[in-house]
Amino acid sequence: MKFKLTAKEKKWVWYDIGNSAFTLLVSTIIPIYFNTVAENAGISEENYLAYWGYATSISTLIVALLGPTLGTLSDLSGFKKKIFSVTVLTGAAGCIILSFMSSWIWFIVLFIIAKSAYSVSLVVYDSMLGDVTTPERMDEVSSYGYALGYIGSCLPFILALVPVLLAMQGMLAQSIAMPVAFIIIAVWWVGFSLPLWKDYRQIHCIDSCSEPLKTGAKNLGRIFRELWHEKKILLFLLAFFFYIDGVYTVIDMATAYGTALGLDTTLLLIALLVTQIVAFPAAILLVKLSARLRIEVIIGICIAAYLGISIYAIFLDQQYEFWILAVCVGLFQGTIQALSRSYYAKIIPPEKSGEYFGVYDIFGKGAAFMGTTIVSLVTQLTGRMNFGVGSLAVMFAIGIVLYIFAVRMKNKTLTDRAEENGGQTDGGTDCAAQNTPTGNAGQS
Repeated sequence: MKFKLTAKEKKWVWYDIGNSAFTLLVSTIIPIYFNTVAENAGISEENYLAYWGYATSISTLIVALLGPTLGTLSDLSGFKKKIFSVTVLTGAAGCIILSFMSSWIWFIVLFIIAKSAYSVSLVVYDSMLGDVTTPERMDEVSSYGYALGYIGSCLPFILALVPVLLAMQGMLAQSIAMPVAFIIIAVWWVGFSLPLWKDYRQIHCIDSCSEPLKTGAKNLGRIFRELWHEKKILLFLLAFFFYIDGVYTVIDMATAYGTALGLDTTLLLIALLVTQIVAFPAAILLVKLSARLRIEVIIGICIAAYLGISIYAIFLDQQYEFWILAVCVGLFQGTIQALSRSYYAKIIPPEKSGEYFGVYDIFGKGAAFMGTTIVSLVTQLTGRMNFGVGSLAVMFAIGIVLYIFAVRMKNKTLTDRAEENGGQTDGGTDCAAQNTPTGNAGQS
């Protein structure tokens, strides 16, 4: 039977289409633009890659600190949409202002602000999944989000790429090309967030209180105590910390790596556009395999594939090798992110989704912080960029071992609980009933 998204699910998926345009900008045009700014300041190629890695690391560290607190706060009735709106608008505004920066230091500062706001918006957005669909549909909905996000980001990226390429050919001033490109991305991002912003209703939540920040901090501490007793969640988060490290680092530094190697800039941009195109059918195809293969098996395959990709990157020094890398990344990039998100959403309490996805972001963004930092340090210590990128293989190897233990613990826990209480679960407060008379408005 053909899978069809409901009205609420579509509006949630549309935000993936909107924010993916900014993701593609960050992984392609922004590093190239920063390279130009850095060159004008007399910064070497090795230090350019290192500084870019440090900037990404600082951004992910900020999100690792802010994400859990704001995620916990978003679980309170009426807060999720507010936090989502502020972070989206802050990120889009930062994106536009970034294009006018000529100082490499201020460029990094604006980049950190825009990327941090973008990442926090994803913490809240991911936690909305349980409010727009059912546990049985989470794998498909999450995967459609990533898949459509990849293909949907191609249109604004191509539009943004036109003035950038004209500037590279000397046919348009860079001072005009970059603002035009960045404004296109920002408008696309905000535009596709509007349907979700307008119609989203928070179903699972915690009752509001007079001291939300104090309550949020208290709830966050309780979540960490709960994790110690929820071994299936804790082990998965540890595995996720290691394997998603490489995924995020490859996304953040692929263009910077290729540029530092001296590969043709135009072909790099086209290669990464191919990554987006390949990722669309790959994410759909692999999630459909979940009808025959368990989601745990597919995630395991993706981790193993990335281990191979990181080893391959050590020997990369030719343009065609970068194209091979781009295609391989596209095959598994969306699937590993989508299924990790939906797998996690299934094993956490739905009424505490914001809190738990805030913790999820600690492990995800903490990993990205470590990954980009390791790449930067190894590159500077060895003087070999290949060794820096290749160091990610260790992270994938640790991740796949921990993941195997996490899956075994989940299966054991489910078996034990089924024997004890027949699978009975606890429910949360129905926010939809509090906020609207129709509850599930928008579902078709």
